[in-house]
Amino acid sequence: MDVPSNQHKQLVWQGAIILTIAGIVTKILSAAYRVPYQNIVGDIGFYIYQQVYPFYGIAIMLATSGFPVIVSKLFAEYGDQGNPADLRKVWKVCLLFLSAVGAVFFLLLFFGSGKIAEFMGDPRLTGLIQVISFSFLILPFVSLLRGYFQGLHIMFPTALSQVVEQSIRVLTILLFSYILLSQGKTLYQAGAGALFGSLTGGVFAAGVLSLFFVRHRRTFWTSGKGTGSGVSSRKLLKSLLLYSLTICISSLLLIFVQLIDALNLYSLLTSNGAGSDAAKQLKGIYDRGQPLIQLGTVVASSLSLSLVPLISSAKKRNDHLFIEKKINLSLKVCLAVGAGAAAGLMTLVHDVNVMLFRNDSGSDILFVLSLSILFTSLSMTISAILQGMNHTVFPAIAVAAAAGVKIALNYYLIPVYGTAGAAWASVMAFFIAALLNIIYLRKIEFRLKEYKSLGKILLSALIMAAVLKGYMLGFETVIGRPSRGASSIEALTGVAVGGAVYLILIVKGNVFTDDELDIVPFGSKIKQLFSKRKGEKR
Repeated sequence: MDVPSNQHKQLVWQGAIILTIAGIVTKILSAAYRVPYQNIVGDIGFYIYQQVYPFYGIAIMLATSGFPVIVSKLFAEYGDQGNPADLRKVWKVCLLFLSAVGAVFFLLLFFGSGKIAEFMGDPRLTGLIQVISFSFLILPFVSLLRGYFQGLHIMFPTALSQVVEQSIRVLTILLFSYILLSQGKTLYQAGAGALFGSLTGGVFAAGVLSLFFVRHRRTFWTSGKGTGSGVSSRKLLKSLLLYSLTICISSLLLIFVQLIDALNLYSLLTSNGAGSDAAKQLKGIYDRGQPLIQLGTVVASSLSLSLVPLISSAKKRNDHLFIEKKINLSLKVCLAVGAGAAAGLMTLVHDVNVMLFRNDSGSDILFVLSLSILFTSLSMTISAILQGMNHTVFPAIAVAAAAGVKIALNYYLIPVYGTAGAAWASVMAFFIAALLNIIYLRKIEFRLKEYKSLGKILLSALIMAAVLKGYMLGFETVIGRPSRGASSIEALTGVAVGGAVYLILIVKGNVFTDDELDIVPFGSKIKQLFSKRKGEKR
C-alpha cells in the first residue's frame, strides 16, 4: 500500500468529495421519504414508526459514520507498514469485535423488546422493536467492508452502498406501508412492514460491498501467508473500544435526542392527563420536525465535513496556520447555511407544514424546533473538526452532556408545556452540545477569527426573514392561503425569494473572500453570478 505522497493526497481529497456527495444524497432521502410516509399513514402511524426508528438510526449511523471510520483508521495505519499478515489480523479482530457488538444489540433489543415497549408506554410496539433488532446482525459485515475500502482510500464502494441502501429502504417503506394499509392491515402492522426496509436496505448494501470486495481483493490479502503478524490483538481491541466510545457516540447526537423522546415523551403525555390516541397524535405531529431538522443540516454538515480530511492532513504536517484558515472557513460555512436555513424555516413554517403534512397542526412546535438547525449544524461541524485533529474524546462528552440535559428538561418541561416543552428541551440539548464544543475549540486555541462575519450572517438572516414576511403578506393579500395548493406555492416561491435575498446579502456583504468562495463547492459559480466586489482584499 505504498502510495506516492501527491497521489495519496489526491485520493484522500477525491474520496472526501465522493463521500460528501453520497452523504448529501442519503441524508436527503432519509429525511424526504418521511413526508410521503406521513401522508400515507397519518400522524398516529407516523408516531408508531418514529417510536422505533431511533434504534434503526443507531444501527445506520454506526454502519455509516461510526465503525467504518474506526476500521479504516486501523487498516490505514497497519496497511502502511506493508505486512499482509498485519492486515489479516486487523480484519479478524475487527470482524470478531463488530460481530460481538451486533450480537449484543440484537439480543438486547429482541429479547428486551417487551420491556422497552412497556417503558415507552405502548406494549404494541414490541413486534416492531423485534423487527428492527435484526438490522444489527447485518451491521458487522457492512461496517467492516466499508472500513476496509475506506482504509485503502477507495471510497466509491462505500458511497454506492450508502445510496443503494437508502434507496432500497425508502422504496420498501413506502411500498409496504401502502400495500398493507390498502389490504386493511393495522397501523402497527404497516409500521412493521415499513421497518422491514431496514433489513432489505442493509442486505442490498452488504451485497454491493461484497461484489466490490470479490473484484477488488488485493495481492496482499492472499500473499505473504508465511509472514507472522507483529500486531497485538489486545492493542487492536483497546483501540476499537476507545474509538467506539468516542467517534461512535459523537456521531449519534440527533439519534440520541430522538431516542430520548421515543422513550419518554408519549408516556409523560399520558401520565399527565392526555388520552392514549391524543398522545400518539401529538407525538406524531411533534415528529414532523425530524425530517425538517435533517434537511436543514444536510448542506452545512456536508460542506464543512469535506474540509476535515484537509485539516487532518495539516495536523500531521503541523501546519497550524492552514488548520486555522480551514476551521475559520468551516465555521463560516456552517453558520451561514445554518442561520439561513433556520431563519427561513421559522418564517415559512406554517406553509411548509401544510405543504408537506396536509395541515398546520404543530406549526408552533416546528417553529421552536427550527432553531435546532443552527445549533445542530454547529455541533456536528466542530465535532468533525475536533476528530480531524485527533481530539475524539471531548465531542463524545459533549453529546453525553446534551443527552443528560435533554432527559432532565423533558421530565421538567413536558408535564407543564406538553410537546412544546419537548421541543425546547431538544433546542437546549443541541445548544449545550454546540456551546461545549465551541469552548473546547477555543481551549485548544482555535476559534472563529472574523466576528464581523458572524454579525453580517445574523443581520443577513434577519433581513431575509423580514423580506420573506413582506412577500408572504403580499402573496396572501393577492391570492390568499386557504388551501394546501396555495400554501405549497407560497412555500416554494418563498424559499426561492428568501434564498436569493440571503445569497445576495452574504456575497455582497463580503462574508466570504474570493479565495474562500473558490474552495467551497459551487462557490466559484456563485461568485460569477455577481459583479466584482470592491475591497476584495481585507
